[in-house]
Amino acid sequence: MIRYDLKGKAALVTGGASGIGLATVTMLAENGCRVAINHLADDARGPEQVAALRNRGFDVIGAPGNVGDAEDCERMVGKAVADLGRLDFLANNAGTPGTRTSIPPQALDRITEELWETVLQVNLLGVFRCAKAAAPALRAARGAVVNTASIAGLNSPGSSMAYGATKAGVISLTRNLARSLAPEVRVNAVAPGAVDSNWQIEWTNEQRAGSIDKALLKRRCTTEDLAEVMVFLLAGAAMVTGQTIVVDGGLTLG
Repeated sequence: MIRYDLKGKAALVTGGASGIGLATVTMLAENGCRVAINHLADDARGPEQVAALRNRGFDVIGAPGNVGDAEDCERMVGKAVADLGRLDFLANNAGTPGTRTSIPPQALDRITEELWETVLQVNLLGVFRCAKAAAPALRAARGAVVNTASIAGLNSPGSSMAYGATKAGVISLTRNLARSLAPEVRVNAVAPGAVDSNWQIEWTNEQRAGSIDKALLKRRCTTEDLAEVMVFLLAGAAMVTGQTIVVDGGLTLG
C-alpha cells in the first residue's frame, strides 16, 4: 500500500462505523489524518469504533447524523468541520440497499415508493447534501471528494433497480460536482463490485460463490481493497477528477 503524509489534514467519512467506510477511516488515520466518523445517532458501532481507534492512538472523532435528512446532514457536516478545524477530504460513503434481500428486475411489484424514497434520500441526495455543505471548507483546503458508487450503477442488477438507479445517479453527480468544484477541489468515485463486508443485503452462499467464479481475479473484494483506492483518490491522484474507478476484481468483465 502507498503511504501518504497526512499529518495536519482532516477528513469526514460518512457511514464510517463499518464496512468500506471504517476501512477508509482506518487507512486515513494510519497515514496521520484526523478523521470524523459519521454514523447514525442510534448506531452503537459509531462510539465503539471511535473508542477503539483512539485506543490505537489515532486522532478520530464522532460525527453522528443522518445524511438522508436534509437538516440533520447540513448540521452534521457543519459541526464536523468546526470540530476538525478544517476539511481536506470528504468520503461520501453512507448508503443503504433499502432491502434485506436482492430484488431481481422482473419483480416490479417489490419496488415500492418507500424503497425509492429511502435509497434516493440516502444514496443520492445524501451525497449531494454533504458535498454542498462541505464545499466552502474543501475549497479553502484545496481538497478532494470521493463518492461510493457501485457496479450496480453501470451494468449490474445490484440489490434492486432502485438501488442501481441511485448509484448511476452518483456517477453522474460525481462528474457534475467535479465541474462545479474545480479547480480547487477534485471529485471522483469508486464503483465496488462484490465486497465481503457487513452490508445489509443477505447474499446466499450460492450468490457469493457465483460472484467469485465470475470475477477474473477469483475472489471477492475486501473493504481494504476499496479503502486503498478511495485514499488514493483523496490523497494522491492529483490530476484525476470526475472519474469513477471500478474496483471489482474483473467481475463485470467475467
